[in-house]
Amino acid sequence: MKKTFLALVISLLSNMLFAQSNIRLTNDWSNTYIINPGSINDLYLTEFSMAYRKQWVGFKGAPETIFASATMYLDDLHTQFGLKLMQDKVGFTSTTDIDFTYAYSVLVNNDWKLDMGMGLSFQSLGYNVSKISSPTPNDPTVLSVLSNEKYINSDLGLELANKSFRFGFASQNVFSLFSNSKKLFPNTNFAYAMYHDNRSDFFSVGYGVCEIQYSSMYQTECNLTGYFKAESGNEPIQISLVYRTWNEAGVLFGIDLSHNLRVSYSYNYDFSSISRSSLGTHELMISYRLDKNYKCKNCWH
Repeated sequence: MKKTFLALVISLLSNMLFAQSNIRLTNDWSNTYIINPGSINDLYLTEFSMAYRKQWVGFKGAPETIFASATMYLDDLHTQFGLKLMQDKVGFTSTTDIDFTYAYSVLVNNDWKLDMGMGLSFQSLGYNVSKISSPTPNDPTVLSVLSNEKYINSDLGLELANKSFRFGFASQNVFSLFSNSKKLFPNTNFAYAMYHDNRSDFFSVGYGVCEIQYSSMYQTECNLTGYFKAESGNEPIQISLVYRTWNEAGVLFGIDLSHNLRVSYSYNYDFSSISRSSLGTHELMISYRLDKNYKCKNCWH
């Protein structure tokens, strides 16, 4: 009985860890820094983002993700410093990824710029043992298998962009190619291309495609976005349609509540067999940006 239970736990862990090894948010189409440390936002001094994602609502033990990031761009140094935090819970397992990033921007010509970045990650895997039902309470064999683990990893990325086009490549968890962490945080690669006509009228269109490879799996994401602007042009509304091969589609709605504050919500639906027990995936992101001429009124100068 004990051996059967242990085999079941190991099998369940393998499936859970593989499912959570590549955590992706729908909002990465609006903020490619989520997946690429080389993606620079040079329009603002700093940008803060927080997101919460509840996957497969109604499915017991389904993934639950919390994301936070902060970036600062220094014009004089053509440099962006950043910090990302990702925590993902699946069943009784929990992974945490803290990533410190550095990126440098090079002006190729009057239209194009090349951004290059890297990140240093501190990653951990933990378990909530209280949620595990074992035939033998506090079984030392089970507890030894479920010991916490920690890793150091690295991300690399670059992005070529102008006012309308954006081409990028990112490689996450590079150290996993040479260490045991590849079982939990496998090397994952992204290649994407995006276009936005960026006109100043009341409506414009953007679209893109992203190819993802992690472990032995490959996936394609497609995006079609409409941007609607108010008369002043300062409060754009975004509506996006997203499709992920092979069985997932979704819609994203975003709006600027002010010049600095943006809120976006997405809903994804999985058409595979999991849809029988799920009401879909919900994701909410809030972003706050500070202009380059920002001055703190209460700060000492």
